[in-house]
Amino acid sequence: MLRHAIAPSRRFTKASHDVVRHQRLSSDAKILLLYVQGLPEDTSCKPLSELAKKLGIKGRAYQKAKEQLVAHGYVHEWRTQGGRGRWITEQLVANTPLTNEQAEHLRGAPPATPPPSTQIPTVGEPAARTVGGHKPVEDHSDKTTPHPPSEAEPTAGPDPEPTARPADALQLARAERVLLSLRHTRRELHLGLREARALAVEAVKWLERGLSESDLRQALLAERPEGGVRSAFGFLRYRLIQKLPAHPAPPSPPQLPAVADLVVCSSPGEEHVFRPLGDETECAPCRQSAARATFYGARAPEPDRIPWRERFAEIEVNQSHPGGQSRTRTPELKTVR
Repeated sequence: MLRHAIAPSRRFTKASHDVVRHQRLSSDAKILLLYVQGLPEDTSCKPLSELAKKLGIKGRAYQKAKEQLVAHGYVHEWRTQGGRGRWITEQLVANTPLTNEQAEHLRGAPPATPPPSTQIPTVGEPAARTVGGHKPVEDHSDKTTPHPPSEAEPTAGPDPEPTARPADALQLARAERVLLSLRHTRRELHLGLREARALAVEAVKWLERGLSESDLRQALLAERPEGGVRSAFGFLRYRLIQKLPAHPAPPSPPQLPAVADLVVCSSPGEEHVFRPLGDETECAPCRQSAARATFYGARAPEPDRIPWRERFAEIEVNQSHPGGQSRTRTPELKTVR
């Protein structure tokens, strides 16, 4: 590599090799640090972000470069609150890494907050209070108070009754339909739409307790009063509340039949046990065998459990002795071509 370098005689900035060859500082961080070092003293009052904008370092690039300079001790910041509550940010930029103690020493004592201003007293002697000249102000202390009244301490009372769950929309529609249909049977029980919706809340309780729509209609139409109905809404509301049926008793769990004990089968043969369903003394297979023997005159043959090799060997023996009697039936062999 060939190199040609001329030392500048003016308009230059001395840069430390520690900064230029720093491996953990990005190019933006290095350029920003060198740019601040070469500025005159009168530009020290400008914030670092404003100086970075002149170099085209903005947004996330500036934040990343600043984080690197702060992490390695080249930039230090302090935030203090002024006398009027405003926050002030002080920044220190150094060409060599500084610790927090060194930066605090270079910063010096923070600016003291000016004391609050004192009011200049009025010149002259105190004068007597002037009486009169204005109307008396009405006293509204009994009507309004500057502070709201204190809340009463909650007293321990009985537990509130559990609120009923909201009725289903489908059940409300069914109850409302039953109430509106009463006028077709008795004209004096004519209800408006709002009245039917108000009474449907009470009528739903009937449907939730297992009654059908016809049962509800029959209960509302039965026992017509002698003097007639003056108010359909009042009459139906009274009847829905007073004649509300009780909650149905919960269904009892089904009682399963008792399981019988195992008994010994009384049929001849190998001893075995079974579980009877009634008063029988023989198991079902033995009874089937006995019924077959009674119907056909012979006992039902027991299933042949001879292995297939021995069965075919017995078939060959029977075929070699045609005069002998075979105990098994010769299977028909088909030739497949």
